[in-house]
Amino acid sequence: MELSTAFVHSSSFFFLSFHVILFMSLYLSFPECASAGILGNQTDKLALLEFKSKITEDPQGLMDSWNATLNVCQWPGVTCGNRHQRVISLDLKGHGLAGTVSPSIGNLSFLRILDISDNSFHGLIPPELGQLIRLQTMNLSFNFLGGETPSILSRCVNIVNLILDHNVLEGHIPAELGSLTKLEMLYLKNNNLTGTVPNSIGNLTALRELYISYNDLEGELPETMANMRSLIELGASVNSLSGEFPPALYNLSSLKLIGLSFNRFRGSLRPDIGLAFPNLQRLYLANNYFIGSIPASLSNCSDLLRLDIPINNFTGNIPLGFGNLKNLLWLNVLTNQLGSGAPDDLDFINSLANCRKLEFLDIAENKFGGMLPYSITNLSTTLMKLLVGDNRISGTIPREISNLVNLDTLSIKGTLINGSIPDSIGMLSNLKSLHMESNQLTGSIPSSLGNIRGLVYIYLQDNSLEGTIPSSLGNCTSLQTLDISRNKLDGCIPKQVIALSSLSVSVNMSYNSLSCPLPVEIGNLTNLAALDISNNKLSGEIPLSLESCSSLEILYLQGNFFEGTIPPLDNLKNIQYLDLSRNNLSGNIPKSIAKHFSLRNLNLSFNHLDGEVPVQGVFADASRIQVMGNMKLCGGIKELHLHPCLKHADKRSKKHTALVLVLTLGTVAACLTLLLLVLICCVKKVKHRPTSASSFREGYTYAKLSYEDLLNATGGFSSNNLIGSGSFGSVYRGSLSPEGTIVAVKVLKLEKKGASKSFLAECQALRSIRHRNLVRILTVCSSVDFDGNEFKALVYPFMEKGSLDEWLHPKEGQMLQKRLSILNRLDIIIDVASALHYLHSQCHTPLVHCDLKPNNVLLDNDLTALVSDFGLAKFLPDSGQDANVNQFSSIGIKGTVGYAAPEYGMGGQVSSQGDVYSFGVLVLEIFTGRRPTSELFEDNETLHSFVKHALPGQVMDVVDQSALYETEPGNLMDILSRRSDFTDEFVECLVSILTTGVACSEETSLARISMGRVVLDLTSIRDKLSRSLVHSEEVKISRKGELTS
Repeated sequence: MELSTAFVHSSSFFFLSFHVILFMSLYLSFPECASAGILGNQTDKLALLEFKSKITEDPQGLMDSWNATLNVCQWPGVTCGNRHQRVISLDLKGHGLAGTVSPSIGNLSFLRILDISDNSFHGLIPPELGQLIRLQTMNLSFNFLGGETPSILSRCVNIVNLILDHNVLEGHIPAELGSLTKLEMLYLKNNNLTGTVPNSIGNLTALRELYISYNDLEGELPETMANMRSLIELGASVNSLSGEFPPALYNLSSLKLIGLSFNRFRGSLRPDIGLAFPNLQRLYLANNYFIGSIPASLSNCSDLLRLDIPINNFTGNIPLGFGNLKNLLWLNVLTNQLGSGAPDDLDFINSLANCRKLEFLDIAENKFGGMLPYSITNLSTTLMKLLVGDNRISGTIPREISNLVNLDTLSIKGTLINGSIPDSIGMLSNLKSLHMESNQLTGSIPSSLGNIRGLVYIYLQDNSLEGTIPSSLGNCTSLQTLDISRNKLDGCIPKQVIALSSLSVSVNMSYNSLSCPLPVEIGNLTNLAALDISNNKLSGEIPLSLESCSSLEILYLQGNFFEGTIPPLDNLKNIQYLDLSRNNLSGNIPKSIAKHFSLRNLNLSFNHLDGEVPVQGVFADASRIQVMGNMKLCGGIKELHLHPCLKHADKRSKKHTALVLVLTLGTVAACLTLLLLVLICCVKKVKHRPTSASSFREGYTYAKLSYEDLLNATGGFSSNNLIGSGSFGSVYRGSLSPEGTIVAVKVLKLEKKGASKSFLAECQALRSIRHRNLVRILTVCSSVDFDGNEFKALVYPFMEKGSLDEWLHPKEGQMLQKRLSILNRLDIIIDVASALHYLHSQCHTPLVHCDLKPNNVLLDNDLTALVSDFGLAKFLPDSGQDANVNQFSSIGIKGTVGYAAPEYGMGGQVSSQGDVYSFGVLVLEIFTGRRPTSELFEDNETLHSFVKHALPGQVMDVVDQSALYETEPGNLMDILSRRSDFTDEFVECLVSILTTGVACSEETSLARISMGRVVLDLTSIRDKLSRSLVHSEEVKISRKGELTS
């Protein structure tokens, strides 16, 4: 028994030992298992620590715990597998991280999910990511990753979701991606991709979602796409794709979303398109060249939610069968050739009454005729936007329009509609935008509009409305724009209306018969940008309270009966257009008007003004002021052709004359004696005085500053205060004691050849010129440092907004903060043109800048441009003067590559036409966003030829898109709603601006135009563009929606 028990114990021990040995043998026979458990985990940790080392910003402190002491599987954003404890997921999306993507990520060999989206990563996509053969999802979207898409990503053979959208990727779509046969989602939209869509895309037979929109792809979609039978969503909008509606798509019956908007597709849609896509939910074809009729077969797409086909050339009518689309939310056929003016054109409205989910209906800008049908009031109560304007529609507005209780936009403009505006419109409590301009409406403005407190925009101009302005409009406390111009309104302007502080865009009451004085409550409009009450019968004095309207840019009071003096308008710091003409104003022109440097046009003509006309500010340019019809005005600049002002001396008796003569002679003698003594003292001081720049300090704001003063002001010329550095000097930010005034200090690099001459040139130039668009020197310093070395510096006002170059080409991460609109850019080039015109034609001695470029254009807080850096400037000698006089600039240096005139490169003489060339290049760069030295220009192409070839038909293709959109477009409808607002007049203005840039940058100097002509042309364009935008700034609201393709 004991033996048996011992045997059992011995056998058990042997059996256990055998299995332990067997397990260890098996484990060690597979070294990858061991490394996965021990070495592999350490490899992952090292790879992630290397990844962390490339992170430059971690605002949420996500990676604070990424260290050697904590297990890598416990790091935030990191997930490990249960079996081998290897990293299988790295999810860092939306944490505000910045830096580059480390190639070490390629060492995470077990990684299945990589998501670093919605951060600020920049640089290239590491090709090492192609080593991640287990990867299933790669999401790098919403970053600033550039360069080409690595073709080696095709080695990620198990990838299912490849999401690279919203970056700055360039180059072609790699054909190698066609080998990723497991791919179901490919997002490449919102990049800078070029070329054609590769044929290999058709190999992605498992692909369900393909988004390549918002790039610059061209050519036709490949026929191989017919093989992509699993495709559900196709987004290819906002490219340069061409051809007919892609035939290959007709084979993809699974498609639910087709987005081809903003391309160059042409031809007609197949009549059976609705049968080919039985599952279709969204069809976006906006802004192409499609023709023919809208296929009736689309009414078979019972799941259709959105049909968006505006800005094409579709003809015929809207199919009556659309009433069968029970799920239809959105129907947009804006700007086509639909309808024929026939009475039955609008019969489809009856059928649309069956679409009980309809939210958006836009049939504007077509050829629809007939009476506005009563059935429009039977449309779904879910309808939020109704736009039927700019058609040949007649009839009246039914009072039952109030049935559409959820309307926020109602646009019935530019039609033959007559009759009155029904009082029932006041029941549309959700209405925000009301467009009824340019009709034949009569009667009064309904007081019931005052019931709609949320109204933001009211446009009733160009009708025959009469009666008074209802004071109830004062209840519309959200109102931003009110346009009731060109009607037959009379009576007083209600103080309740003119006191609405919410009015911030524009108020236009011009061309009516309004009377009475202007209410003092107008001072409440502190946020208003444009006020036009011209051509009425307003009387009395202009209220002093008008000065409180500090945001005004446009003020038109002309054509009334205002009297008294022009009030002080000192507080109108932003005023650009001021018209007080054709009134009964009297007295002197306030000198303070000359201090409004923002003022671009001033019209004071046909009043009863007297006294001297100022010569500063806007008064220095005859093209920007009008004073004719004021017979008692005198003086001013010679171009105004006013008689000189007489200086009346009191008549003296001979006795008084003699006394004055004696006193005068005595005074002169005393002065001469005193002057002699001063000269003797000065001569003695000069013998002992060190070299200084005092000869250049006349008129400077600050007294002489020492080296020590500037050393302290800049923190010892600290690199933290370094703003920029150029060939001849470095610029530092400084704070002058004791006031703490912030300044820019340019310290000359005197070891550089030509630096001293640059210093003298800048001093000489800037002490001789004064203009609102030229940077001024506050003071200079010419001394020695503490080591006895020569030291020279110039001190300027500090410009908070920096240089124009920083705004045109912002660094990664600053694109949203530094965005210039078209108007901003136009203002800037007018500022620069005005400065050059002054230098070339209005200085006592003409001056040529010689180095105009974006870095040398500074912007103040109001984005007013100031030309700076006169280190290469040259005075042009008058005829007969020695050509070497006052030539302070560095000999042989005549500008910067790309901006310097061609003749300078061939040894040509400096001339004002060289500046004109640089200005032309600057204009083209400002409006295209492309540098003249860009690598994008090949085969002898230049910025000049690039723009010239695009004019006029392709101007919208070359204009910097960030200039067109003041906020980042969130989706396609953002672009549609804005680009559809770009009227012909707006596009013509862009063409005119770029044509001016091309004319200035002609290769031959004789072919270039003068800066005086440029200023006149650009000012005229600015006036035209400003007036256009004031009257049309809100059309975008009426066309908003959501397009995701």
